[in-house]
Amino acid sequence: MSKNGSGTIRVGIGGWSYEPWQGTFYPEGHPRSRELEYASRQLTSIEINSTYYGAHKPESFAKWYEQTPDSFVFAVKAPRYATHRKVLADAGPTVERFLTGGLTELKHKLGPINWQFMPNKAFDAGDFEAFLKLLPPAVNGLSLRHAIEVRHESFLTPDFIALARQYGVAVVADADSKFPLITDAAAPFVYIRLMGTQQGEPLGYPAAVLELWSQRAKIWAKGATPDSLARLAPTLPDSGPRDVYVYVIGGNKVTNPSAAKWLMARLA
Repeated sequence: MSKNGSGTIRVGIGGWSYEPWQGTFYPEGHPRSRELEYASRQLTSIEINSTYYGAHKPESFAKWYEQTPDSFVFAVKAPRYATHRKVLADAGPTVERFLTGGLTELKHKLGPINWQFMPNKAFDAGDFEAFLKLLPPAVNGLSLRHAIEVRHESFLTPDFIALARQYGVAVVADADSKFPLITDAAAPFVYIRLMGTQQGEPLGYPAAVLELWSQRAKIWAKGATPDSLARLAPTLPDSGPRDVYVYVIGGNKVTNPSAAKWLMARLA
């Protein structure tokens, strides 16, 4: 939690149902119906991925709320039907259906919403601004945090960072992946996806790499900017503590919970 003038740093994984986690993350024979209950007590956040592929009923969000501790927070991937468009301005009805379709049943456990774009979606300032205008700051009285995950080289421009900052959306940093790594802070929170866990590493990453990310998370949480990362735009002035969300996701998925738990221990 927040302390010493820092924002809250949360660490988690993507999803909670993965067969190879039985006996590695979950105790052998742990009931599948109670995996979220267990995972949410080992980690401080989880990125829900299934929402990217299809709609969920309000009852599902309510159930996830009930199964997790009061301090737990979910990140939620927005539906691909909103972002996989030639003309992003046309996404309004899809965005509205998603935001009003039961998401608010997560209540205070709703963290950032990740709007992920395809690798072939190039940056067009007018096109993207039209989309950002569709993202409301709140729905049904619940404040929203929006993050944009882009995957095309054309986004490596200060113009994109300026647009994200104008609308207060975070830019997701895809670390150790085939996609561009953009680490400029653009919002009151930072969203990191560590995607490079490897087979043969007990923690997925060497401990030294995880230590480096833990130090970066602490710097962001204090409102500063890590010097070791390249930036596209001038550093934002220190505007106070930021919340930081770090997800170990993709890569050698079986080791992702081990990496996340190691990071949590270092950040405790």
